[in-house]
Amino acid sequence: MKKVIYTEQAPAAIGPYSQAIEVNGMVYTSGVIPVVPATGEIPEGAEQQARQALTNLQVLLMASGTTMDSVVKTTVFIKNMEDFATINQVYATFFTGEFPARSCVEVARLPKDVLIEIEAVATK
Repeated sequence: MKKVIYTEQAPAAIGPYSQAIEVNGMVYTSGVIPVVPATGEIPEGAEQQARQALTNLQVLLMASGTTMDSVVKTTVFIKNMEDFATINQVYATFFTGEFPARSCVEVARLPKDVLIEIEAVATK
């Protein structure tokens, strides 16, 4: 059975999609961008945007009843591959133990012109 996940502590969907879906003990998140949920502001720079996007992902996973330690796969979309090392440094601080599998793709443009978007698949 499919369960829609929603929390006000992560950025609201800006289109016809759910923040996350749980099915068969797995949580699939939509892409999470670095919007500060309380204010709608977007931090400056790749480091702060990565930190905010990963914080938003962490909160969404917690609302789903799981944690960053249960993430098995992420996909990271970045606007500029030159930010790769900076984003990696921040990314590494959000996971303990073994890192999940990951794809990282440079894209031409992201919603709200942010520098990073991240999605994840996690176990419950």
